[in-house]
Amino acid sequence: MKKKILVVDDEISICLLLENFLSQSYNVVSINNGFEALLWLEDNIPDLIISDIQMAQMDGYEFLTKLRKRGFTKHTPFIMLSGRSESKERIKCYRLGAQDYLTKPFNPEELEELVKKNIFPIHYAVGW
Repeated sequence: MKKKILVVDDEISICLLLENFLSQSYNVVSINNGFEALLWLEDNIPDLIISDIQMAQMDGYEFLTKLRKRGFTKHTPFIMLSGRSESKERIKCYRLGAQDYLTKPFNPEELEELVKKNIFPIHYAVGW
């Protein structure tokens, strides 16, 4: 069975791009805001979450903070997407509980490696 990835981004084009890159190997669910994503997470547990920072209604920081306070998603791997490349943004995301930070526009190969690293951390390391 394919692993499940939740993509949270208010830009439809980014959701479609991520679905295009990832759907061959993973089940990808796209949701366009943090509130709806939290509702979806009431009944679903993904293997990985990829979220944008800058979103209307609830930004990625707030979404990640709420996600980490829930017992059943407390340890779900999380990759933050952003158009910002400043290290202070990355550090803030890491402190809130993100495993990785990917700057837009992103390289599809880097995305693939980050996804594998977070979904299969032990198996990924064995290949070294």
